[in-house]
Formats: sequence, structure tokens, C-alpha cells
Amino acid sequence: MKENQRKNLKMKAARALKGLSQEDLGKAVGVTRQTIGMIEAGDYNPSLNLCIAICRTLGQTLDGLFWEEGEG
Repeated sequence: MKENQRKNLKMKAARALKGLSQEDLGKAVGVTRQTIGMIEAGDYNPSLNLCIAICRTLGQTLDGLFWEEGEG
């Protein structure tokens, strides 16, 4: 599995734990459901500001949601 897919699975799992649909999360952070779906599918690289908004909405940290062990 590619690393970006693991990151996106972490986001998807965190969203599911909060009981949010892609549309709910998109509305909360100011993007479309399609954008959230593309991030989760690994087809879109979100800006830092969008990552921060997603983390705040999901109650996660940037490191916890978007950082993989062994990076950087």
C-alpha cells in the first residue's frame, strides 16, 4: 500500500469515528463532498489550511492524521 493511501485511510477512519459523512465534513471545512472523497482516494493533495481545518473538525493533530512514521 502506498503511503499516501495510508494517510487517507487515517482521515477516512477519523471521519467515520466522528459519525460524519463526506458531505458533512466538506460543509464543516468549506469544500465539497467530492473534494473530501478525492482526498480520501489519494487523488487530491489538500493545502495546509485545509489540512488544519480537517484536523480541527475531526479532533486530530496534523501529525496524527497526515504524518507517516519514517517521513522527513
